[in-house]
Amino acid sequence: MSTRERGTVHGLPDWDRCAVMGVINVTPDSFSDGGRWFDTTAAVKRGLDLVAEGADLVDVGGESTRPGASRVDEDEELRRVVPVVRGLASEGVAVSVDTMRASVAEQAVAVGAVLVNDVSGGLADPAMVPVVAACDVPFVVMHWRGFSEDMNSRAVYADVVAEVVAELRARMDAVVAGGISPERLIIDPGLGFAKQAGHDLDLLARQTELRALGRPLLIAASRKRFLGHILAAEGSPPPARERDAATAAVSAIAALQGAWAVRVHEVRATADAVRVARAVEGAAL
Repeated sequence: MSTRERGTVHGLPDWDRCAVMGVINVTPDSFSDGGRWFDTTAAVKRGLDLVAEGADLVDVGGESTRPGASRVDEDEELRRVVPVVRGLASEGVAVSVDTMRASVAEQAVAVGAVLVNDVSGGLADPAMVPVVAACDVPFVVMHWRGFSEDMNSRAVYADVVAEVVAELRARMDAVVAGGISPERLIIDPGLGFAKQAGHDLDLLARQTELRALGRPLLIAASRKRFLGHILAAEGSPPPARERDAATAAVSAIAALQGAWAVRVHEVRATADAVRVARAVEGAAL
């Protein structure tokens, strides 16, 4: 599948395959690896390690969005995120900032972030869209129905794919009306956010309908609950950090279906997976 078919994002490189976004959670309470990279020095080293393992982008976040999580205050989020973004950008890393706050996005871009990844798609903070428009950087619009404390109660759909597409289209229109260039938009179906395991699988299976929105697609399945349900079989779901092989499998599937990028906690296996997917695509031409 060509770069044109995957879509391009103005302001970011055109990779010849599905890109890999590595995750750094600068939090004590992430569902996946909370506390491991809470120290700035450790987080910067982790980001450099992710790049060495094959990450094209590194996504830095300072607020857990796991189901049921409470929000961190603004000053603390800034304290966690900005030094890590600055440290990685100074080493030449392409850094994305994962935040729902306009102030964090603005300060992260000021110290070198090249992409704003807002899981609320600009809904959580009304200042986000004008700030990103003024910064003139790419913006991830994720499907979102509310904050983590109660998002599970919002996982009610008649047709999850049709509803996610419609809600993303409305959000894209609002973001563009707010001044962000459509050529800078990336969409994310929000796996695990106000969705049950079956919803996540439907969205992955019907990725073509998401791509019909006309913008590059980011798939963020890494270590999420639906993988735990699949792997549990008759027993208990494995811990989040034991879902990396399953994550790499989803990465390969997403890449073959045309995803622009996949967002993952452990990069090496997924970097291999997307390269194998690219080779298969090339052989099929």
